[in-house]
Amino acid sequence: MAVASPLATGSAPLVRLITQHFPSRSADPVDFASKTRMVLITASNGVEVDISLALPGYEDSLFAPAVDYEIEPGKTIRLCSAEDLIIHKAVAGRTQDLSDIQGVVYRQGEKLDLSYIRQWLNEFANALAEPEIVERFERAWQNR
Repeated sequence: MAVASPLATGSAPLVRLITQHFPSRSADPVDFASKTRMVLITASNGVEVDISLALPGYEDSLFAPAVDYEIEPGKTIRLCSAEDLIIHKAVAGRTQDLSDIQGVVYRQGEKLDLSYIRQWLNEFANALAEPEIVERFERAWQNR
């Protein structure tokens, strides 16, 4: 799930609102969100949910290539593109995310829109002052 949150006003009020209603999976959700633009919660049914705090402008491009996938009759979910999955995983940067990036790069290879990925990874890296966000993808791309 992606939620647009302006950087100028910060995401702390939104994170606090979310974690008032759903248990956080991180010890300090406001600090975690400020570093990763992610809010990790557990839904009331026990399902772990990762909420991405999208950069303004990014959410518009995020939903354009998304596709609907019917998981069972009458139940459809919307899936992001492989490129957007890589971007989300690179921003989060957990061990499993790095493995997931490598898997997507391996499966999609030359079909990936590298300029789109690099554009948004650079935007996130600059906004969060974390150049390693870009490096996470570039390492996976080099090792394909």
